[in-house]
Amino acid sequence: MLTAGLVTLAAVGVAMVGVSALVEPAPVPPFECTVVSVYDGDGPIHCRELDAAGRTIRIRLQGISAREMDGSCRPGHPCPAASAEAARASLRRLAQGQHLTCYQAGTSYERTVAWCARPDGVDLSCAQIRAGVALRWPRFDPEGRLSGC
Repeated sequence: MLTAGLVTLAAVGVAMVGVSALVEPAPVPPFECTVVSVYDGDGPIHCRELDAAGRTIRIRLQGISAREMDGSCRPGHPCPAASAEAARASLRRLAQGQHLTCYQAGTSYERTVAWCARPDGVDLSCAQIRAGVALRWPRFDPEGRLSGC
């Protein structure tokens, strides 16, 4: 009797795994951004494309922090040594006029927070870290995607 009960529980467990897989949310599809301007070293990046409400898409890069344009760092944010101007110039060189493929990770201050890459595969967040103008922000990169940058 105990063996039959275990077999039944095992069968129910398999069925439950199958059911839970069916209700998991689908991955977020990518969206496109043709960059028209860059405000600072981690965004917002202004896109030519519009969101569903007809507003210009503004992207804040996921997983990094750069200095604010007044040169400050917000409390609790990683604070890179590079100036805000250097970070903005770097992101402009990387992104201005590029057609990016982005994956939304969330929203912040009415901006889309996203991972974005150029057509040649360069990830903008990683490139900013490698350029020394932004720091990885572990709180917003818990999977460690940017650890090797």
